[in-house]
Amino acid sequence: MHSAGFDSVPHDLGTYFTVKHLPEDVPITVDGVVQTSADISGGTYHTVVNYLSRLRQWRAAARARAALEGQPTGRVSQNPSARPTHRFGLWLVPFPGVDGQNIAYSGRLLDRYGPDFTYRHWIGTRRFPAAAGIIGLVTTLLVGAQIKPLRSVLLKLKDSGAGPTEEVRAKSTFTVTFHGTGGDRHVVCRVSGGDPGYTETAKILGEAAMSLAFDDLPRTAGPVTPAAAMGDALIDRLVMAGVTFELVEERQSTSRT
Repeated sequence: MHSAGFDSVPHDLGTYFTVKHLPEDVPITVDGVVQTSADISGGTYHTVVNYLSRLRQWRAAARARAALEGQPTGRVSQNPSARPTHRFGLWLVPFPGVDGQNIAYSGRLLDRYGPDFTYRHWIGTRRFPAAAGIIGLVTTLLVGAQIKPLRSVLLKLKDSGAGPTEEVRAKSTFTVTFHGTGGDRHVVCRVSGGDPGYTETAKILGEAAMSLAFDDLPRTAGPVTPAAAMGDALIDRLVMAGVTFELVEERQSTSRT
């Protein structure tokens, strides 16, 4: 299980939690919107820069894996590319990372996600200047990471061992809000907690290990996602550890968004 920290447990299990509040055997669309007050650590920054420097290799590997595995028979699960937009009262910027791919993989592994599942992953902000700043930062990192001398400069901007202080971490929070539509239902669910980079990741890793060791889990094999491997059992453990999973809104929907 290669993504059992902040990437991608809150997003993967939050989507799973949302899907369970929607009708079965219908097309489902979920948009996950991440908001956080946390400061990024040096290690995470270096991971992002190095990840962006290898996008071609990642995409080639993803295409090769998709060709080998294929879609489940009679079902589709996808994480399509997206552009910045304004929805849900927020400016949304596509979240660069592996979360969307992992969640689409959960959709292929689990029949409960329905015959046609689509997930999009976003960073959300209420202010347009902040959204423009995120786009500018991601663009700068993306372009700079492709050129070795510039990549070296980018990596020197933040030491890999640097991180937020204990006081900053104590004040940091995250929320991931999921807008799900399936059939005639629209739901809004939310996963929230404290500092994602250290406090909550430590909880998540610990509770995932305990769940794998002691809980009665479905039989799985090979590389799997937290939702497919642990699902409800890990949600229950995280709730007891202080991470919140909640249904915020539920209503009828006349169209798919």
